[in-house]
Amino acid sequence: MIRKQLFSITLLALFYLCANAQNWDIDLAKDINPTHPGSGYWKFTSASTYLFSAGVPVGVLAAGFITGDAALKKKSIEVFGAMVTEVIVSEAMKKIFDRQRPAEKYPGIIFPYKDLHGQSFPSGHTSLAFAAAASLSIQCKKWYVTVPAYLWAGSVCYSRVYLGVHYPSDVLAGAAVGIGSAYLVHWANKKLFGDKKHHHQ
Repeated sequence: MIRKQLFSITLLALFYLCANAQNWDIDLAKDINPTHPGSGYWKFTSASTYLFSAGVPVGVLAAGFITGDAALKKKSIEVFGAMVTEVIVSEAMKKIFDRQRPAEKYPGIIFPYKDLHGQSFPSGHTSLAFAAAASLSIQCKKWYVTVPAYLWAGSVCYSRVYLGVHYPSDVLAGAAVGIGSAYLVHWANKKLFGDKKHHHQ
């Protein structure tokens, strides 16, 4: 109970700081974002978000069919649920905070790799990437799966600031939303569909 309360307080504090601490945000964004953000690596990393994130539940489901493992098939549904939850939460937050992208608010200071409009807070790419990484780490607790998954999600996080389309606080909040969504769905799944035999022992 205490851990859940601390997690909730931490999230609230993070969202408050992300939404209000503008000075450090734009200063760090300027340090990361070059005048011509043309790195093919960071563009590819950013673009990989949707393909990789979609591939996680599909891959888990495919593994379930290949091995005939019913538990893996159920896990794929949980992973997909985390993705859906992340999208709902991040899109709702975008509407609530209605934050301009950094290049729109600071033209000539932040240089986007392409003309991009819409709400900035939180970063949808980052939240999706971390939802995928967290879900994968929950379902497959192997370091050689978890570490690369989180390294990739962290790279997506950095790429969005490098490319000039998000503030650092946008990606920090996106990471929190993604990880929170994965653990929330996992918790709900255990509560609703967990092993009932434990309740009768």
